Amino acid sequence: MNWGNIVWVPVFRKQAGIGINMIKLPIYLDYNATTPCDPRVVAAMFPYFTEKFGNAASRTHSFGWEGEEAVEYAREQVARLIGAEPKEVIFTSGATEGDNLAIKGVFEMYAGKGNHIITVATEHKAVLDTCGHLEKIGGEVTYLPVSREGLIDLAELEAAIKPTTILIAIMYANNEIGVIQPVREISRIARAHGVLFFTDAAQAVGKVRVDVNGDGIDLMTISAHKLYGPKGVGALYVRRKNPRVRLTAQIDGGGHERGMRSGTLNVPGIVGFGMACELCRLEMEADNERLTRLRDKLEKDLLQLELSCVNGSREFRLPHTSNISFQYVDAEGLITGVNKNIALSSGSACTSASLEPSYVLKALGLDDGLAHSSLRIGLGRFTTDEEIEYAIKELKEAVIRLRGINHQWELYKEGVGQKLINE
Repeated sequence: MNWGNIVWVPVFRKQAGIGINMIKLPIYLDYNATTPCDPRVVAAMFPYFTEKFGNAASRTHSFGWEGEEAVEYAREQVARLIGAEPKEVIFTSGATEGDNLAIKGVFEMYAGKGNHIITVATEHKAVLDTCGHLEKIGGEVTYLPVSREGLIDLAELEAAIKPTTILIAIMYANNEIGVIQPVREISRIARAHGVLFFTDAAQAVGKVRVDVNGDGIDLMTISAHKLYGPKGVGALYVRRKNPRVRLTAQIDGGGHERGMRSGTLNVPGIVGFGMACELCRLEMEADNERLTRLRDKLEKDLLQLELSCVNGSREFRLPHTSNISFQYVDAEGLITGVNKNIALSSGSACTSASLEPSYVLKALGLDDGLAHSSLRIGLGRFTTDEEIEYAIKELKEAVIRLRGINHQWELYKEGVGQKLINE
């Protein structure tokens, strides 16, 4: 096997008697951006690229029947993970398409009732940019602020509802800080006012228990590549009763997926998506227990560094995500300093080309300097104890090294006030 640029290095574990273990470099700690396909997912997909290649919409022969059967079984697997009925699962190309279909589809279908949408300043760009598009064509959008912990104020949400409000769009868990919003309370407010509730749950499904009925969700997006499935496939949950949600299709041609999303179905991807959901349903609890332990160890050790802090709520958050600021250290410099050995990010993969500080962290009240000094660390199913030990050591050394060449850090250590430092 050709390992390319992977380097093998010895790493000593602290536990006595374990000896030397080998890890592969670079270490991947950017699981919020994407996850590797689980080998069991790849194995399930493979036959549908070759001998089982039929179009699921071909109803006149066995090749098509076989494809359709595989798609419907995967639909059942996705539905089981989120507590839905299979007919409520609409396959898409991913969460971005699902976000567009949900928001634009509701906006057009319920135009006779109103044109007002409520969302949050820390939403994923797929939601924010879609709302921005609707504003240009006559929609009205309210962007709720968040607290320093990244949580919305439920009283502010309820106060924002108008007679023309048709949709509340609030993500389940944030992609940069991992904060989980009070979904059940949000849905109760939406129901009380006869407003539909949509949530982008790409970061949550497969990581924490999501129950569309218990949570009171009317529409919800999922992305396969966030839960150890393939890229380019996802799903939109659309409630069929109490209330029955209707959408205007955004892609026309053929009437696939109950007329909501036309186009030839990605059978291999959907099969892999289904298998990934099944594995998450069965293994999530054990994975979460292990990842919480690793995340807590990582934070405990890194927060030993002076002027470091975790961003967002430490109570209501995903088990695998940590966003940490190291004051007087530029995060991009820190990432560059370790990127040969550790894959990290300073925010969403969708905005990684921007030099601006994270809009999510700014919404939490962080100033530009602190926002620029923040790392997003995402752990996952294949993260090991040895990798966390190695990452802690590398990051600590990099922070100390970068602060050592930072004039502002030198002034801080000499006792110069923050205001004078900024001047």
